[in-house]
Amino acid sequence: MTKLTQRLAASLEAAARLLRRYGDDEAKVLVLGGVRSGKSRHAERLMARHPEVVYVAPGPVPDGDDPEWAARIALHQSRRPANWRTVETGDLATAVRKASRPLLIDCLGTWVTRVLGDVGAWEVKTGWELRLDERMEEFLDAWRAAHVPMVAVTNEVGMGVVPATTSGRLFRDVLGALNDRVAAEADSVQLVVAGRVLHLDERARL
Repeated sequence: MTKLTQRLAASLEAAARLLRRYGDDEAKVLVLGGVRSGKSRHAERLMARHPEVVYVAPGPVPDGDDPEWAARIALHQSRRPANWRTVETGDLATAVRKASRPLLIDCLGTWVTRVLGDVGAWEVKTGWELRLDERMEEFLDAWRAAHVPMVAVTNEVGMGVVPATTSGRLFRDVLGALNDRVAAEADSVQLVVAGRVLHLDERARL
């Protein structure tokens, strides 16, 4: 058996162990919603049955000059069970690839904001579109290949008015496209509106 075959066999066995441990029912769930819709609370409830969960916070790191934003983060932190482990990282693809226990990502909207800054989109730096595509594809590849239960929270950005700024329209377009791609690789897509959960029908996908 070659080294490549050995690595492949080991990878397949690891995936099989994870499937035996967690099962394959709704292994990947995308939870969408507007601001203050209850989407994060719903995602947390979905993961509550697992004894151990890794909570991934992929958004920008607070700089300490925004007390309102810091208060929002503190509220989220206070709701997490003591047996959940928090990981703060912008490298979402690596966090998903290395996951060996259930993962909750909250949220893709704040991650897109961070990535747009990382790749130089706000300053329109040369090559930012290519760097953005690479970051998006890396995450999507990891999401598609994951073998542990995962819930990703995201903002539904397609129902409001057209943003008045170029940066606002860029954010809306990038996140809207990402939501579509993630939903296509999810076992369940759930929309939260005013604290009510709507399960979206896969058969209606365009």
